[in-house]
Amino acid sequence: MEYIPATLKVLLVFFAVLIAIRRRLSLGNAFLIGAVLLGLIFGLAPKTMIRSIFSSVIYPKTLSLAVIVSLILVLSSTMEKVGQMKRLLAHFRGLITQPILNLAVFPALIGLLPMPGGAVFSAPMVKELGDETRLTPDRLSFINYWYRHIWEYWWPLYPGVLLATALAELNLWTFVITMFPLSIIAVSSGWLSIRGISNHTNASTAPSHASTPLKPFLKELTPILFVIVFGLGAGLFLSVIFPGWSISKETGLIVALCLAIAWIWHENDWPKAQIVKIITDTNLLNMMYMVIAILVFKGMLEDSHAVKAISQEFQAQHIPLIVLNIVLPFLVGIVTGITIAFVGSTFPILILLIQAYGETPFMTAYIMLAIASGFIGVLFSPLHLCLLLTNQYFSCTLGHAYKLLWLPCLSLFVFCVGYFYLLRYLF
Repeated sequence: MEYIPATLKVLLVFFAVLIAIRRRLSLGNAFLIGAVLLGLIFGLAPKTMIRSIFSSVIYPKTLSLAVIVSLILVLSSTMEKVGQMKRLLAHFRGLITQPILNLAVFPALIGLLPMPGGAVFSAPMVKELGDETRLTPDRLSFINYWYRHIWEYWWPLYPGVLLATALAELNLWTFVITMFPLSIIAVSSGWLSIRGISNHTNASTAPSHASTPLKPFLKELTPILFVIVFGLGAGLFLSVIFPGWSISKETGLIVALCLAIAWIWHENDWPKAQIVKIITDTNLLNMMYMVIAILVFKGMLEDSHAVKAISQEFQAQHIPLIVLNIVLPFLVGIVTGITIAFVGSTFPILILLIQAYGETPFMTAYIMLAIASGFIGVLFSPLHLCLLLTNQYFSCTLGHAYKLLWLPCLSLFVFCVGYFYLLRYLF
């Protein structure tokens, strides 16, 4: 039988996963099928494949990550359904007197919670404020879409961020500090597409800001702040007290999420029937299944020694690792429109390649660039739910959206490439 390169084998599996996703198969099923195909195409015995799947499923970090992602969805859904996000935004609106700033901050606040299609949640508020400015619907759509996503590169409540740090075994605080500048650049570059806007405000529609207190806003923001501060702090504390405990940091976040959710239910006097409904939502099980399937896929990549063979082939062909690190996440991001899809499908391969190339000391730099490249693809994806919904709400065409998106995305990418080499130098 003619020799088939390992690269071609993995590409076949890779495209099979993408086709499954495009055929609207669930991400969990797509990655599980990919894992089985991977084992078969690399000639693993059935017992070896079953052992690989079982060990990946019972791995403590797999289970803890699945629980965390599900709890984040419960928190997000709860805050939305009890009206806490609307109250949060209403209290915030009176704190800033510039409608132009509010236009960007409202979607950004919504972006603190990972809600599917969350851009449409802030769209009515952006449109209302837009009536006080001279911005066109196209620009309002861009502001709502762009600033909704400025945190997704590093915010710890996003499943893609948690999955990336878990796969690469990176310290979450180090990752957050490293990735934070991307949000600053995203905020700045966003104004490139809306520069020249007017600060004119219609006095008859402008809100009064004379006596808006800060306390109500902070009260509504408390659950999110609690999860971040207490969750990450407790995780750090547990990791110091129990250094041998592999999921100490995850445990702190789980406890914080549970307490925050319970606090919201109590403060809003939510009926037990609604609580039961939200925690038995099938979307939670699907999310847990997806996370487990992604880590099963990663385990099969390792156990089949696929990446070791690929790295040898790439090195023989002198293909730069940085090219793969940019292109693969970007392509999957633009094809799927889902962050966790490009993280789950390309990061297991990229991380093992980074290790095989002897670049492990620079793992943080590579992950930063891969996340930025993949997410730029997600922002451009015609399948991205937020892009579709916000364009529909503001009656903006995809062509007009791309016209405003390309310059901020290019600026972000150029910065990330330069930042990558800076991180390599520093690390």
